[in-house]
Amino acid sequence: MRTMSIQFADLTFPSPTAESLNAAFGAVSTLLDEGHRTEALARFDAERRAYDSWASMVALRFSQDTTSPQARTDRDLADRLTPLVTELEVAIKRRLLDDRAGLATAVGTHTVRLWETDITTFDPRIRAALEEEARLGADYTALLAAARVTVQGQTVNLSGLAPFAEHPDRAVRYEAEKARWDFFATNGPELDRIYDQLVQVRHGMARTLGYDNYIPLGYRRMRRVDYGPEDVARFREDVLAHVVPLVGAIMENRRLTMNWDRLHFWDESLIDPLGNPKPAGGHDLLLERAQTMFDRMGGDLGTFYRQMVEGGFLDLRNREGKAGGGFCTAFPTVGMPFIFANFNGTQHDITVFTHEMGHAYQNWKSRDLPGIDLLWPTMDAAEIHSMALEFLTWPQIDLMVEDGLADRFRRMHLIGSLSFLPYGVCVDHFQHEVYANPGMTAAERHETWQRLEKLYLPWRDYGDLSWPAAGGRWQAQGHIYRSPFYYIDYTLALCCAMQFWLHSRADQAGAMAVYADLCALGGSQPFTGLVDAAGLISPFRQGTLADIVQEADRFLHLR
Repeated sequence: MRTMSIQFADLTFPSPTAESLNAAFGAVSTLLDEGHRTEALARFDAERRAYDSWASMVALRFSQDTTSPQARTDRDLADRLTPLVTELEVAIKRRLLDDRAGLATAVGTHTVRLWETDITTFDPRIRAALEEEARLGADYTALLAAARVTVQGQTVNLSGLAPFAEHPDRAVRYEAEKARWDFFATNGPELDRIYDQLVQVRHGMARTLGYDNYIPLGYRRMRRVDYGPEDVARFREDVLAHVVPLVGAIMENRRLTMNWDRLHFWDESLIDPLGNPKPAGGHDLLLERAQTMFDRMGGDLGTFYRQMVEGGFLDLRNREGKAGGGFCTAFPTVGMPFIFANFNGTQHDITVFTHEMGHAYQNWKSRDLPGIDLLWPTMDAAEIHSMALEFLTWPQIDLMVEDGLADRFRRMHLIGSLSFLPYGVCVDHFQHEVYANPGMTAAERHETWQRLEKLYLPWRDYGDLSWPAAGGRWQAQGHIYRSPFYYIDYTLALCCAMQFWLHSRADQAGAMAVYADLCALGGSQPFTGLVDAAGLISPFRQGTLADIVQEADRFLHLR
């Protein structure tokens, strides 16, 4: 295995051009022409790793400073070149798939299935549409990153609203949410325009490729080779049947505990009636204590984290111009991931950090698997690694939260996880309806969200926050704009992650061993295969979610 010796600050990846890319992938074709398939596969993998490393760095730099002209120029270049790279890759995959049996021997049957899916998602005729899709996604990111709102006399970006949105004072929470949704109301027409264009671009691509609408193309772009929309629809029904009633009871319990006449939207983020437990300290203290936490968890998790810190592969502070949210990216030519987040002094600093560490650890554990297609699993499986680590850190979480509040943090985390499930399937259902009916007007999309929100989150009451009350809540969910159909993944994975939670309560060391083994499998199998390999029960199996919810209900002692 490779050892970590490089510093992030030293990483440089040559900027490609259309000419250099054509030449690089042309060399792969030449090797195939000469009958050298083994050499061609090695060169193909190397060229893909090189481009992905450069593109990952470009996307990261843009997220780190959306105001930088150079970062935007590089991002625009990547947006133009990526469709070309996709075209070049698909052409080579088509050639290699002419001998499926021989290819399966060389790269494995799962990679063959992935490539068979990939070649159905691209045609040179949609290159311009892919560039436009990327441009529109960047416009959305930049618009939200530029937001400045004032709350309690302070001007903050959207990430900086979090401490106020969770404030124990109800009036402060309301002020924070009003500031947030005033921004979205002001920019609503532009956000509607961007999304409408994205829907039309994606629908047009689907029609060009021979699909009735974007839904089947969206599933193929997510590389879902082992389940389809019907399976997901059944899972949404399970959430509606088993989770929505429990979360409704949680919300009603909170209302009664706080002696509120009504529970409003701005009350949902205050999970703990005594105030959501906060981190033990700021950025530096959390990084230091995280080292102790991961060391205590055993295995090589602590070793890996030390390499991340010493190599500078973390960017966790919130600052001006930085894109919101958190993510993990990686540079496959060096075998090292990078974590991006926005610490804001709330419990989210802990959950987002441990979540992204799960992604990073998986990528590091599988870094030596043969073939770039195996380094990451599909996103449904990838989110198991991230969400499971959130739960597996529970025994050591006292290091990360305020003194004496570990039990309250664990309870808050479980309630937050359960409460996420209805919202997650609502986001998914909304996208299915939008792409099944691409001719919807902006008003009809808002009406659709409003209807589905009442189905999956019937307790939600926006009060006088007129924009989300009229169906505009979805515009704050970046996945809907930038990563269509990438959201049910979180809910499916959470169903699996909570099984790790149950396992760890009986055998923490055993659960960690299974977790590490699952991470090492990377993307060598599809979602359902990885679930089976870890001894987990598929979220698609009837009764799985009901059993988990029953255990969570017992833990919380609410009913």
